[in-house]
Amino acid sequence: MSYTLEHIVAQLGGELRGQNREVSRLAPLDLAGADEIAFVASAKFRRQMLDSAAGALIVTEALAAELPDRSLIVAADPYLYFARLATLFHPPKVPRAGIHPRAVVGEGCRIGESSEIAANATVGDNVVIGERCRIMPGVVVGDGCQIGDDVTLYPNVTVYHGCVIGDRVGVHSGSVIGGDGFGLAWDKDHWFKIPQTGRVVLEDDVEIGANTTVDRGALADTVIRKGAKIDNLVQIAHNVEIGEHTAIAGCVGIAGSTKIGARCTVGGAAMFVGHIEVADRTHIGGGTLVSKSIKEAGNYASSYPLQSMKDWLSNAVHVRHLDDFAKRVKQLERELETLKKSKEEPHE
Repeated sequence: MSYTLEHIVAQLGGELRGQNREVSRLAPLDLAGADEIAFVASAKFRRQMLDSAAGALIVTEALAAELPDRSLIVAADPYLYFARLATLFHPPKVPRAGIHPRAVVGEGCRIGESSEIAANATVGDNVVIGERCRIMPGVVVGDGCQIGDDVTLYPNVTVYHGCVIGDRVGVHSGSVIGGDGFGLAWDKDHWFKIPQTGRVVLEDDVEIGANTTVDRGALADTVIRKGAKIDNLVQIAHNVEIGEHTAIAGCVGIAGSTKIGARCTVGGAAMFVGHIEVADRTHIGGGTLVSKSIKEAGNYASSYPLQSMKDWLSNAVHVRHLDDFAKRVKQLERELETLKKSKEEPHE
């Protein structure tokens, strides 16, 4: 599949400058050839831009002036433009409407005529599935689930009973939506399991990465709000709430009843203790332990800087004695204050 630059601009906007060329694919800036198009995210890639053999480039207005003889698409945000162009070159696959003979569908289900239920998928009783959905091989949808329009459940996704999935949601392979939360009560000499009677609700335009787990609520629901994006291998415990358009990178762990606000970003491997709240538009660095509520938006991080093993061992010795050092400093401060007062007192 190939497109002229004129066609691309007509579809996606931007301004065409230079020759109207035909391009067959997107490519990295340093590898692109004459029939390919690349993007320049910022001025720090100026050298690669000038050396690139790409047939066309997506650039900002400021960079376009440096390329008077090149075929260009000028855009306010080249990275966003690239994302949209990638979708033009690789449109989502259209569902093959119908229920495969090797799929299992329970009683009382309502499934949109344009949706696809693939081979070896299992759909429980009284499930509602909207239009243009793709329920791919190996998916299990439990009893009483509600799934909106344009949803894709990739192979081997499991959605437990009673969960709700909105429109245009994608859940990638191996993810489990609605497994039991970790609810236990100690009964003298053993743990007593607390029934988890809430649901998981994934609102419109949510995306869940591969092998991520979202636990159902203990009483109320676990809720992932509209437009939130969750990466691979993330653990979201019971009764967690993730705000609208928040993005969470891989290997994050979020303990029960945590509320993360809207339009936040969370770096990979960050950890959240339970029963805390994080303000809207908060940005958490990778590897950070969030041990208390964050009430004011901003950038937060607590990762220990990388260092050599030798330096770490030397510093660890001092870290072990920080409390002793703090007590000694306080004692010295008291002694200095006593000396200061003695000097200020008049002498007979």
